[in-house]
Amino acid sequence: MKVILIKDVSGVGVKDDIKVVSDGHAMNFLIPNGLAEFATDKRIKEVGELKREQAKEDKEREDTLIKNMALLNKVSIEIKQEANEKGHLFKGISQADIAKRLKKETGITIPHASIQLKAPIKETGEFAIEVENRGGKGVFKLVISKN
Repeated sequence: MKVILIKDVSGVGVKDDIKVVSDGHAMNFLIPNGLAEFATDKRIKEVGELKREQAKEDKEREDTLIKNMALLNKVSIEIKQEANEKGHLFKGISQADIAKRLKKETGITIPHASIQLKAPIKETGEFAIEVENRGGKGVFKLVISKN
């Protein structure tokens, strides 16, 4: 029986996949548990259109990301954080903190997972922050100063 998966199903496939499974598996498990639906011609066409739209959006997002990576080389941002007299921060600066500040100050949106940090930054100073995503690379300057 041909079904369209509504959710990811281990051992079967991922959401929006069109799969041929045994009638018993479809009728007794997948469909009653809301994991799949019958693959009608209309739904197959709709799913195909959704996948094409998603691919187009992914391509646009990737193009924007590559453009943003090139802009990063000219960027310098500053984060003020509470620190002791030796320059050690009370709260570390994470990838997500850096991504938020980058967007706020420059308008450049970078996924926080693309920021290459081995551990949160826990001291004041200047840092060269590397960003890598889908083949694009960039580096920007991050200055962390005492608040």
